[in-house]
Amino acid sequence: MKKEIRFSLVYRDMWQSSGKYVPRKDQLAKIAPVIIDMGCFARVETNGGASEQVNLLYGENPNLAVRTFTKPFNEAGIQTHMLDRGLNALRMNPVPADVRELMYKVKKAQGVDITRIFCGLNDVRNIAPSIRWAKQAGMIAQATMCITYSQVHTVEYYINMAEQLIAEGAQEICLKDMAGIGRPVMLGKIVKAIKEKHPDITIQYHGHTGPGFSVASMLEVAKAGGDIFDVAIEPLSWGMVHPDVITIQAMFKDAGFSVPEINMKAYMEARSLTQSFMDDFLGYFIDPRNRFMSSLLVGCGLPGGMMGSLMADLKGMHAAINSNLKTQGKAELNEDELLVQLFDEVKYIWPKLGNPPLVTPFSQYVKNVALMNIFCMSKGQERWTMIDTNTWDMILGKAGKLPGKLDPEIVELAKSKGYEFFDGNPQDNYPNVLPKYIKEMEELGWDRGQDDEELFEFAMHDKQYREFKSGEAKKRFNKELAEKKAAAAKPAAGAKKQRSASAEAVVAPFQGSLLWEQSARTVIVPAPGKEYKKGDFMCAILANHGMEVVSAPYDCVIAEVVKGQGAWVNKGDAIVYIEK
Repeated sequence: MKKEIRFSLVYRDMWQSSGKYVPRKDQLAKIAPVIIDMGCFARVETNGGASEQVNLLYGENPNLAVRTFTKPFNEAGIQTHMLDRGLNALRMNPVPADVRELMYKVKKAQGVDITRIFCGLNDVRNIAPSIRWAKQAGMIAQATMCITYSQVHTVEYYINMAEQLIAEGAQEICLKDMAGIGRPVMLGKIVKAIKEKHPDITIQYHGHTGPGFSVASMLEVAKAGGDIFDVAIEPLSWGMVHPDVITIQAMFKDAGFSVPEINMKAYMEARSLTQSFMDDFLGYFIDPRNRFMSSLLVGCGLPGGMMGSLMADLKGMHAAINSNLKTQGKAELNEDELLVQLFDEVKYIWPKLGNPPLVTPFSQYVKNVALMNIFCMSKGQERWTMIDTNTWDMILGKAGKLPGKLDPEIVELAKSKGYEFFDGNPQDNYPNVLPKYIKEMEELGWDRGQDDEELFEFAMHDKQYREFKSGEAKKRFNKELAEKKAAAAKPAAGAKKQRSASAEAVVAPFQGSLLWEQSARTVIVPAPGKEYKKGDFMCAILANHGMEVVSAPYDCVIAEVVKGQGAWVNKGDAIVYIEK
């Protein structure tokens, strides 16, 4: 009897691996019945990861979006699944236990069948509570191993991790090959070992196509006993995303597996609808380079899912880095040269930071350190000069145990700053908060929502939920979209007048709202000529994790102010230009 292979359409991750936003509720309602008509999907990824935060960012209620998308699949008998970051749940930073537990009750009520739980550090302590809470809520707990390739992440490492997850009650195991750098033979050995000892455990493989291994990896995993495979559809397959179901179905059929047939008429309709969503607004936020695969990812191991933000960061930093290089009389870099330099820097610093699997949010942290190292070195400064708070939390063990050992250089740097390392349970650092949010919702007159879903959303995404409720998020998104459309419709104006060669950019260290100095009720935006001493307060960035101060790097004078009060800045954007 032929081994049966099932497919899961990762419709959420198709978008989030490509760009910034995800489809609206009305668009999800259109595509769902067409996906069902394709007849080849046993599962569909409907939500999770950053998708619900993104809903809030463009002014849509994520709870309505999730219910709208899951309902048709529930009725058709197609299982729905979500991505769950364990300790971080649905955001980039740790979440209190009571909010995490509530999430599974809410998502089950919203029609989500399976939660794919991962910890970016592969720390089982961050996954185990979620397994328990998910099962108590009636969901299927799919525990996840983040696949990467290093001297630490061996076949034995993953077999041992799978044993721990199954002992904690995991009903399924997912191999999350988020960067697509898992070597095919290695993955086959891992799956074979799990299946030999636990033949009834369902194994699902999730692999990105970025560096090119994923198709071969899927075949090796299937031959070793893998059950379900994540796939995509055009126009958002391949590139930095996932293999297309057409190719994978044909490969498995030829290899002698039992696979479902694809209704190609429905496939083409789904393809057309997805393209129409891109044409509507989503395509304005997709970097075209994400459509291409790159073997450069083999060495650095960065995941395809973060390439959109990486390219945005590079664009923001490019001018500032070249300004620094020019000031020092060094050759400027084009974007490709800068990209290769970034990949090389990631490869260099990754083992020094303890080999965290390069998956959200730790891939962002490692990438951020690499990018800021390059920026600092372009100014003639040392590496490790600009490490943000979240990255330090990772280094110090507050997010979980690192798979590898920290380089002595990093340990000494931490000690020199007076930081203490933490080896306890990461969850203990984050006390329960639901009573606080319940009280505030009562005071504001906000409804807790069906199945407490609004309470959950508020507690999970505090800042974004407030901006959604106030209408500020929608207003900002509409402005952002209008600017994107205008830029696409009109060629860029001629080159700006070149700045003085001595002018140097002060860049935003984080994404957030820019706040200049305030005196009483008056905002003081500095004018050209304003003088600062080294270390003086210049401005602040209101980021997701709190307020971050930007200080004068040396005695300087303002040459040009680029961003005004309240401006939304991305990490690496120039705020002002200064001169000595």
